[in-house]
Amino acid sequence: MNRRAFLKSSLILASGAAVGCHTVPRRVSVNEKLNIGMIGTANQAAYDLSNVSSENIVALCDVDDKLLDAALVKHPGAKRYNDFRRLLEQKDIDAVVIAIPDHSHAVAAVAALESGRDVYCEKPLARTISEARIIAETARRNKRITQIGTQIHAGNNYRRVVELVKSDAIGQVREVHVWVAATYGGKKLPTDKPPIPPGLNYDLWIGPAHYRPYSPEYVPFKWRNWWEFGGGALADFGCHYMDLPHWALDLRAPVSAEAEGPEVDPECPPPWMIVHYEYPARDAAPPVKLTWYHGGKKPPFLTKDQAAKWGSGVLFIGSKGSLISDYSKHQLLPEAKFAGFVAPAPFIPNSIGHHKEWIQACKTRGTTTCNFDYSGPLTEAALLGNVAFRAGCKVNWDTRKMKALNCPAADEYIHHHYRKGWSI
Repeated sequence: MNRRAFLKSSLILASGAAVGCHTVPRRVSVNEKLNIGMIGTANQAAYDLSNVSSENIVALCDVDDKLLDAALVKHPGAKRYNDFRRLLEQKDIDAVVIAIPDHSHAVAAVAALESGRDVYCEKPLARTISEARIIAETARRNKRITQIGTQIHAGNNYRRVVELVKSDAIGQVREVHVWVAATYGGKKLPTDKPPIPPGLNYDLWIGPAHYRPYSPEYVPFKWRNWWEFGGGALADFGCHYMDLPHWALDLRAPVSAEAEGPEVDPECPPPWMIVHYEYPARDAAPPVKLTWYHGGKKPPFLTKDQAAKWGSGVLFIGSKGSLISDYSKHQLLPEAKFAGFVAPAPFIPNSIGHHKEWIQACKTRGTTTCNFDYSGPLTEAALLGNVAFRAGCKVNWDTRKMKALNCPAADEYIHHHYRKGWSI
């Protein structure tokens, strides 16, 4: 899809994915319960389901009957579906939680938003940049309440780190390093053709992806190892760990991304990768260089003790010092310089809970901390690293035009491509 085709599709958003008529949202008071439909029921979806079960779970959808039956035991009043499009036809649903593999996020999210439902969607928001852009635009146009599944954003540790950076504890930040221990990929396409397990609707699981024979190397757990379904470690963890510098430094779209790693495989993400991002100045804040590492790679200047202590982390390098953090802890560096340092009084309120924020906002028509206006650009930034790697060039990025200015080969990886019968 070229840019002209993308812009045209943006005007007719969800012509193929939206089903049924547009639902007029029910006004729900803070003392009432939302009627929630769950798309996905197991693994991460089970975690999400447990966190929204204070509301009315009126519909459950899963392509695997065994997983669906197990979820129905806990929610016997819910209607059951294999196809999310049929779930969206159920008129009493107020809001939808989407926790399925990345390749189906966009078709489900756009259809749900167009149908008039508020949406909680797991990260990354989508598999491709074009999908993430369309989802965010659809949410904005339909004035829906949204939240992405970056649950760590609600933790107190991230808030204290953001306060330190914004209060100038380490001075101006021009350099950030982000690393995760996770790894995916490095596999060969399976050649065996085992039978599809009973109860699994494999065609619905494939959804908009290009069809390939069933393999347990795809369903249910290993799909992140394949470009067709996910984006490896960067897509999986980028929205978690890049969230912290995006929040603390008010980052949006990078102006460039350049990646290094093993030889590009057309089927598999790389087991390790390093991505060099450049972000522009923001008002009085200077430009920022952000380097991403995964698969065992870390900033080479970490001491042996630091590398051992921080298996995954974010390091802000400022003009007055540095700040290192992971999900649950943080530390100002050098330690001797900051001995006796008194942190600023907290000014970012602690969260009531990531899922609870969304539930409350759905009822009050308020906002959330990781709505799609925020998490859409965050997802795009993470995915741009994969684009640069697969295209094999430094991508000079025009976010407004959604275009790699110097690298025509990147277009193939920026835009979504669906099999016949699926579109957004």
